[in-house]
Amino acid sequence: MNDNTNPVSAELVDAISDAFNSNDIDKVMSFFADDAVFDHAAGPDVHGTSSVGADAIRAVFGDMFERAKSVKWETLDTRIEGDKAICQYRRTATFLSGEIQDFKTVDILTFRDDKIIHKDTYFKQVT
Repeated sequence: MNDNTNPVSAELVDAISDAFNSNDIDKVMSFFADDAVFDHAAGPDVHGTSSVGADAIRAVFGDMFERAKSVKWETLDTRIEGDKAICQYRRTATFLSGEIQDFKTVDILTFRDDKIIHKDTYFKQVT
């Protein structure tokens, strides 16, 4: 159900993308509600792997930023409807281990009071 009483703005979504592209975990986490849920694309369950709460989400992204020289999300398309934003990205990452990742990803973001309460991520599997 969409909450059209608190619509998401393109400026908010752009600011979230900028925070992720800064690779600054404090900036990223400033956009998540304390009770947010992050459903990663990969994992053992039908929804992937869930991280529940800001501390768990901070651990996931903080670990990624610590292991990476850089991670960038190039915005390809964004659609906003009520309390949701659907964002298509090309994500590139170079890790300290030398691993390079390059794939397309989609985030479905659900908001409450300009904070992410659910980040549901899907991505292409490059083989």
